[in-house]
Amino acid sequence: MAASAAKPLSLPLALTLGEPAGIGPDITIAAWLRRRELNLPAFYLRGDEALIARRARSIGVDVRTAAVSPGEAAAAFTEALPIVETGERATAEPGKPDASSAPAALASIRQAVGDVRQGRAGAIVTNPIAKSVLYRAGFRHPGHTEFLAELAAENGRVPQPVMMLWSPRLAVVPVTIHVSLREALSQLTSELIVSTTRIVATELKSRFGIARPRIAISGLNPHAGEDGSLGHEEQTVIAPALKTLRGEGIEARGPLPADTMFHEAARKLYDCAVCMYHDQALIPIKTVAFDDAVNVTLGLPFIRTSPDHGTAFDIAGTGKANPSSLVAALKLAGRMAATQSR
Repeated sequence: MAASAAKPLSLPLALTLGEPAGIGPDITIAAWLRRRELNLPAFYLRGDEALIARRARSIGVDVRTAAVSPGEAAAAFTEALPIVETGERATAEPGKPDASSAPAALASIRQAVGDVRQGRAGAIVTNPIAKSVLYRAGFRHPGHTEFLAELAAENGRVPQPVMMLWSPRLAVVPVTIHVSLREALSQLTSELIVSTTRIVATELKSRFGIARPRIAISGLNPHAGEDGSLGHEEQTVIAPALKTLRGEGIEARGPLPADTMFHEAARKLYDCAVCMYHDQALIPIKTVAFDDAVNVTLGLPFIRTSPDHGTAFDIAGTGKANPSSLVAALKLAGRMAATQSR
């Protein structure tokens, strides 16, 4: 599914540091070095300039950096990697998180959210975090997405975040996310399917520029339940959700057998597939778009994209990290922000 063409972005993107000991610094440097070749939108890193200098030496590249304010970032971007200091030093060595890791990562996220909400950045792109490191420091959220939703709360109301994995060939959304399969079955309701799909339809229009989104809704059971012989959730949970969505004018098809939804011809019939649980959605997209899939959080009052991979401690600081997913996340964030501002 391709996002529509959009005008150039007027505000820079805010890129978070991620886990300082991971590959976030490596791929940030690699992406900036290829900024002209790849025609990247202007971005700045919310982080620690000293860390980037150390990491550049580790991977054997020469990078000019500039400590700037968000308002100075776009002008600096062509000649230097703009860094807006968080005030938190990041002392971790590659592959070795330390006591500075969690404060540095969290400060970067909080400040990037503040930048975009106050009109200093056009969107947020987040480098990978290490949840285990954050948990040891007292972090109480399941992950990045839930933390961003809390930071986006207005008048005590926390928005429903929806995780989309996007690539030019396929976009998917799981209704239930990072829970066990048993818990996913207990969480799955008609109301959750409806609220998730509404958000998908709304943002495909407003941020992807698709005038009439086509949404495919998967079944839960093998062969979408075979008319109840292999399970009744298609009839009792999914079908009522589809009826509600269609009544609201949303073009939603299903419930479709998940084993036949993702071949090339089938993918041409929809703009996004809404699936019932994590692996049902993520296995197909990681099969067809492993290197360039982008994690997009829908349902927030700002745009957030992220590379679809982890911190890769084993290759941090070696120069082996592939920046392709970060590049795709930066490009998509720029297109979404420009589309939204039209």
